[in-house]
Amino acid sequence: MQEAMTSNIDNAPDFEKTNQEFDRAIARCRQVYAAKLQDYGAAWRLMRPSSVTDQILIKADRIRTLETTGDALVSDESILDGFIAIVNYGIIALIQLEHGFASGKDMSPADALAEYDRLMGDTRSLMLRKNHDYNEAWRKMRVSSYTDLILMKLMRTKEIEDNHGATSVSEGVDANYQDMINYAIFGIIKLTE
Repeated sequence: MQEAMTSNIDNAPDFEKTNQEFDRAIARCRQVYAAKLQDYGAAWRLMRPSSVTDQILIKADRIRTLETTGDALVSDESILDGFIAIVNYGIIALIQLEHGFASGKDMSPADALAEYDRLMGDTRSLMLRKNHDYNEAWRKMRVSSYTDLILMKLMRTKEIEDNHGATSVSEGVDANYQDMINYAIFGIIKLTE
């Protein structure tokens, strides 16, 4: 009986390790987001949420192509870079959902960074709750599965957008963006461990 208990303890999920890995991945994404704010400001404020969804789709399709063919003829953007872009565009999408799109840059880099931190905090919190309930199942998955799940979430999001946000029983667009962000962060963790 003691052996069985020890074995279960040895196989227990290490949630603290996940928290640390998640925070490192978030920091990596935030650094890219902050650097782009320095270069361009919050120019993305012009984008409607549906355009941000399409931008995420472009990144996810490119990742899938790289995973499938291994060939990149145009850009030196890696799969890791693609997941970082999905995380950052996912946060941008959440900002656009909350604030609506603008006719110009109406958000300072400091405000855009504060919004990033707030919404990433909410998304991280969701991941922690789901990770507990699913017992770290993401660790058993392939990186390519994260890509496929992101693409599925994109198709769902596009359907909801095409239906003007109406759903019968499904989560809203915001929940789909949060899931995409979290799957992309799992990909970042797996690709950098």
